[in-house]
Amino acid sequence: MRILLHRADGKTEPWIKDFAKYLPEAEIEIWHAGEKNQACDYAVVWAPPEAMLPELSTVKAIFVTGAGVDALLKFSDALPPHIPIIRLEDAGMAVQMAEYVTHSVLRYFRRFDEYEAQARAGTWAPLPQHHKEDFAVGVLGMGVLGTRVLAALAPFGFPLRSWSRTEKSMPGVQTFTGADGLDTFLRGSRVLVCMLPLTPDTSNIMDRTNMSKLPAGAYIINVARGAHIAEPDLLTLIKSGHIAAATLDVFRNEPLPAQHPFWQEPRITITPHISALTLRRESVQQIAANIRKTEAGEQVAGVVNRTLGY
Repeated sequence: MRILLHRADGKTEPWIKDFAKYLPEAEIEIWHAGEKNQACDYAVVWAPPEAMLPELSTVKAIFVTGAGVDALLKFSDALPPHIPIIRLEDAGMAVQMAEYVTHSVLRYFRRFDEYEAQARAGTWAPLPQHHKEDFAVGVLGMGVLGTRVLAALAPFGFPLRSWSRTEKSMPGVQTFTGADGLDTFLRGSRVLVCMLPLTPDTSNIMDRTNMSKLPAGAYIINVARGAHIAEPDLLTLIKSGHIAAATLDVFRNEPLPAQHPFWQEPRITITPHISALTLRRESVQQIAANIRKTEAGEQVAGVVNRTLGY
């Protein structure tokens, strides 16, 4: 068995060592631009270059080392439809995402962002507390990661809401579905957490029209993809006061350019796409298990529906 591996950061050696441990029957082939590679059975990639497409078109399956697959699906028309694309379902990302979102929600609920600003200004001034019943948290997207975030928030007693494309349910969570449900979902969410996959239907879903439906003084947390947010619209709504603050981990252009206006807006908290880092060992274990299932003709989890985009 041969696996074609591509890492944009060039750090392939640790991956090779983990595959040797968890899938010792596999031989790893590192993809290099301009080099002729031997035919491989599987490919393991994240954001492959276009020049890699010919090799990806001949494998049995393509494994993506992340939960999002938009970086690969932009080449979907060039990849034969019979080749399954399999994403990571968790591999240690869900708990990281839950930590990040829970911290962000509590930071706004307890007004720690405002206390941080006061401390920098040398101001000692206790602020009125938010009322928990008025601090509903709405999660856009109810997949594996979104469900884990909702479960992490449940013990704190916030009203919890979630929106998804198809009907889903979860104890203690008010759920909404489809275009009609989105409007009601937004109007009742004091904190909006975006955890959607990026597809043509979800691109710019947080534009001025939809963000204006949030209650005045709402908060936005985006840990999905930068293209979900219309960035100029967010700045406008923050400056007007309709959006109180935002925590953003993802952006349309990464790294975020030095001249980007988000850097100058104190009510926007910026982190460098670290809400859920890929854990190599857990990822290799999951990929190895799915390769063995594929070889045995068994069904695997995480197969991407190319029409839906996730």
